[in-house]
Amino acid sequence: MSKKVRKAGITGVGSYVPKNILTNHDLEEMVETSDEWIKSRTGIEERRIADDDETTSDLAYKAARKALSNAELAAEDLDLILVATMTPDMPFPATACLLQDRLAAKQAAAFDLQAACSGFAYGLSVASQFIASRAYNNVLVVGAETISKILNWEDRNTCILFGDGAGAAVVQSLDSGGILANVLGADGSDSEVLKMPAGGSQKPASLTTVENNLHYMEMDGNSVFKFAVRIVDKVALEVLKKADLTPEDVDFFIPHQANIRIIEAAVKRLNLNEEEVFINLDKYGNTSAASIPIALDEALQAGRISMGDKVLTVGFGAGLTWGANIIEWSY
Repeated sequence: MSKKVRKAGITGVGSYVPKNILTNHDLEEMVETSDEWIKSRTGIEERRIADDDETTSDLAYKAARKALSNAELAAEDLDLILVATMTPDMPFPATACLLQDRLAAKQAAAFDLQAACSGFAYGLSVASQFIASRAYNNVLVVGAETISKILNWEDRNTCILFGDGAGAAVVQSLDSGGILANVLGADGSDSEVLKMPAGGSQKPASLTTVENNLHYMEMDGNSVFKFAVRIVDKVALEVLKKADLTPEDVDFFIPHQANIRIIEAAVKRLNLNEEEVFINLDKYGNTSAASIPIALDEALQAGRISMGDKVLTVGFGAGLTWGANIIEWSY
């Protein structure tokens, strides 16, 4: 006889951002741009930058410790650690394995997930399947990035947009509520619009790749913007339909923090109001896979989410990828 599928939900969250603040005015001294230009087109005012010796696993560890404490769970009780990142400490071993060692979570399996800015949405979906199938009981999902380390600080198209940070969530079984539905998607035909060209098997590191700045992020901003505006409300409606809900049922919306104009367009199409949306990209910029969990932690700390609220999250990023989760908040 097959075992009953379990409900999975978030039982603890935590986040961490580096202490170093880089403002728009600081960027005015570095590239040809202005505070007014950045704010009007992106909504970003400042971002956090990791120290030279601060790694993605360092940020992940600090966020993970807070999430475990919040969930009142010991690291040794973890069954799985999943780190969503596009800026791992190194190509291998997985940053999740480095985090597992540092947490002393000796019973946990560990792997990285690379879906760029959609990483946390993907991670929650993967974690919920492990819980639902009864394969694992305690899963730690972390979104962590040190994007500042792959930015060309002479390229104003990218360096103004991104920042560093980490957010984490503990996922466990619940009697009711929790993650009601997940939707994931990808379109590899548009992979060229956002990428880091070198460092893999296609263009291994060489003097030529370094001289040509191929180990930095490259982005076709207009194409990414058009994609994001198109996909956010589409995937939001898709995950709501999967959960047999409508936009009117959404109590709180946490979108990927990439651009204020993308968020405003989605909010308008979903007919939400200001109080139902969380925005912190003015403080942190785009922190990729860390964006949604940092926002989730801050929203909870601010008392913006209550027991029973239907919380919608939507991510989108390189790949191109997208993902959404609808969660009935359980604590």
